[in-house]
Amino acid sequence: MAHHHHHHGHSHSHNDLKGRNLLISIFLNILITISQVIGGIISGSLALLSDALHNFSDVLSLIISYIATFLGKKKASSHKTFGYKRAEIMAAFVNAATLIVVAVVLMKEAVERLLEPQEIESNLVIWLSLIGIAANGFSVLLLKKDSKENMNMKSAYLHLLTDMMASVAVLIGGILMKFYQVYWVDAVLTMAIGIYLIYMGYDLLKESTKVLMLFTPKSIVIQDIVESICTIEPVKNVHHVHIWQLNEDEVHMEAHIDFKEDIKLSEFDSILERIEEHVYHKHGINHVNIQPEFDKCDSKSVIVQD
Repeated sequence: MAHHHHHHGHSHSHNDLKGRNLLISIFLNILITISQVIGGIISGSLALLSDALHNFSDVLSLIISYIATFLGKKKASSHKTFGYKRAEIMAAFVNAATLIVVAVVLMKEAVERLLEPQEIESNLVIWLSLIGIAANGFSVLLLKKDSKENMNMKSAYLHLLTDMMASVAVLIGGILMKFYQVYWVDAVLTMAIGIYLIYMGYDLLKESTKVLMLFTPKSIVIQDIVESICTIEPVKNVHHVHIWQLNEDEVHMEAHIDFKEDIKLSEFDSILERIEEHVYHKHGINHVNIQPEFDKCDSKSVIVQD
């Protein structure tokens, strides 16, 4: 059975920078969370408390992301042959799940508050939301670049972005409460933040679940790959195909290939090179594992349930 893979290395300095930016964001978020919890309790603002809870989920998510980035760099061993390459996907999954739980708790509180509106100390709400906007805005800028190419960093970035937007909403609410005494706006804002959290969390949960369940990436059509490999002589049949994503950088494929004639190993190697080049450049598959066969009696179905 031949196994080959393509590598495109990420520089270590980039990973270190990612880690440093995450650490700064963690520190800023811990400060915001503490000040918002105290402020929310003193002022009686549920929106401020919900923003604090959201911020706390951010702190957790950023810490998980930081640990995952760190673990992802650890070397493989005989017991962990893939190393910790899935740590970041696991982190994205846990983050998304906590976002949804937090949102449901907040919305339940908001409904109760809508039924019994309370007076709120608006000055404190305004000042704390301004601090939140400034600190989150800074963190968002730090993580923006990495968020484009990495699910884990994207989850951390989205947490912070929604936080910044939530702080803007709380600021508007604080101004409305200060000048117009509309206290129900606090509960309505909490509901809006909750709905948005569920929407964001669900999407991320779905994507990370697909990777953890070893689903074939959406962009890959197995039938196309099989047909293109079958055009290479002397390939007779491609079957028993599995394609899955290990993490965001690596897509693996394994397959059995039936040959028309009993070819030499050296010939097989050159055919394998062609297959690898093809699936890498056309489909982004960078780990290929092929089992060559000749006249073997086994199922010739493309997809075989083991």
